[in-house]
Amino acid sequence: MAAGAPASGGGSDAICNFVICNDSSLRSQPIIFNPDFFVEKLRHEKPEVFTELVVSNITRLIDLPGAELAQLMGEEDPKLPGANSTASGFFRSLMSLKRKEKGVVFGSPLTEEGIAQVSQLIEYLHKNLRAEGLFRVPGNSIRQQILKDALNSGTDIDLDSGEFHSNDVATLLKMFLGELPEPLLTHKHFHAHLKIADLTLFDEKGNKTSTPDKERQIEALQLLFLILPAPNRSLLKLLLDLLYQTAKKQDKNKMSAHNLALMFAPHILWPRNVTANDLQENITKLNNGVTFMIKHSQKLFKAPVYIRECARLHYLGSRAHTSKDDLDLLTSSGSKELQPLKSQKRSRLDSCHQEETQQRTEEALKELFRHVHNMPDSAKKKKLIRQFNKHPGALTPGSDAPASPAPRRTRSRSFSGLIKRKVLGTPVILERKSRDTTPEPVRVSKENVQLLQKCGSPAHMSQAKLKSLEGQKEESCRRMRARLLSKDSSSL
Repeated sequence: MAAGAPASGGGSDAICNFVICNDSSLRSQPIIFNPDFFVEKLRHEKPEVFTELVVSNITRLIDLPGAELAQLMGEEDPKLPGANSTASGFFRSLMSLKRKEKGVVFGSPLTEEGIAQVSQLIEYLHKNLRAEGLFRVPGNSIRQQILKDALNSGTDIDLDSGEFHSNDVATLLKMFLGELPEPLLTHKHFHAHLKIADLTLFDEKGNKTSTPDKERQIEALQLLFLILPAPNRSLLKLLLDLLYQTAKKQDKNKMSAHNLALMFAPHILWPRNVTANDLQENITKLNNGVTFMIKHSQKLFKAPVYIRECARLHYLGSRAHTSKDDLDLLTSSGSKELQPLKSQKRSRLDSCHQEETQQRTEEALKELFRHVHNMPDSAKKKKLIRQFNKHPGALTPGSDAPASPAPRRTRSRSFSGLIKRKVLGTPVILERKSRDTTPEPVRVSKENVQLLQKCGSPAHMSQAKLKSLEGQKEESCRRMRARLLSKDSSSL
């Protein structure tokens, strides 16, 4: 089976546009669509880059001082509650004794083999969620020991035979989690989970409230679960899904999400070898945190959209963004640029796109100029024409080169200048004195069209013709002024 080219213009969940299957026997099979494909690829191929990407976003959401951040990154050993305590209660001694009796599955570090064995228990419990007091009512210790030995030896077990009760299986699952060398969420993540529980909303004045910020808590847990060891994350997903389905049937089994959290928080989140007294300041936070995980378990194992996009860009483009803020800025500015897998092919496409865009722009400018040119004479039309002349790329309908800027004309405030403007309209603009000897185009008013036609086109007039034309206009002005003055004197 060959996958198609990655989609560069689709949504963040898109990975490929099409799939080509050459095996006819597989064409009827459903296509597995994994939106986190590039996330998992980056995690396995470049774990250091992946961890830096995720942790940078975790620290954006929660405040982790230097020591706690170093513990999260595995650079320092975690400092946990009760670690310096010399008290040795019965519970602590019992749990330490149990972990010394290591088996293939129980009491050993978490492995894929161990998960495969324990998944049999989880699968069976999914079919028996209606048992009242599930996970709270203990099972038979003899049946539990038989089942435990069978799992440690790797023998096949038929849980549907009726030999075991659902309470036996549920208690054994808790036992397996409790005998792990460290909690399922690991010691390194302990302080981060305490900080997530403190994420609350802010009021209009920017002050913290007591209302939990669920969106930020979900986002922080999504990020934190991404950097869990792969076996821990796999088993955690199976477990939280089981507890979520159990809580959905609480009307039958009488086990709410909070009740289930009280049963499992000591096994998946509490540090090892500690008692409730060691956690008296944080025990409520931890229990509420597990309750939150159960209620929102269906959202916690999806990578945030910006992490997916960063991972995708890492493989398909050259611009990889390391935080959600960078991605938001990129989206708001609309300047997303993706580099191709084949740079030469992409460069040709880019050049063609630029030429096409430039051609459309020029055509639009020409059409706009025609529209302005056909407008009736007004101050607005003159203003628009001046803006066209100032723009270096403005093109007239009949030319392909930028139009030269029109020279500024000076207005006369004298009486003769006023008569000229009233009688002759816009005066002929003479060439501005400059070092360039090329004459500039001259614009002529409507009243002087006939006079100018006698002398030829103003754009090609010589200096002598221009002077002659100016002289004729001055003479016309003098005659008109004399006529007006004579009329005024006769009226007086």
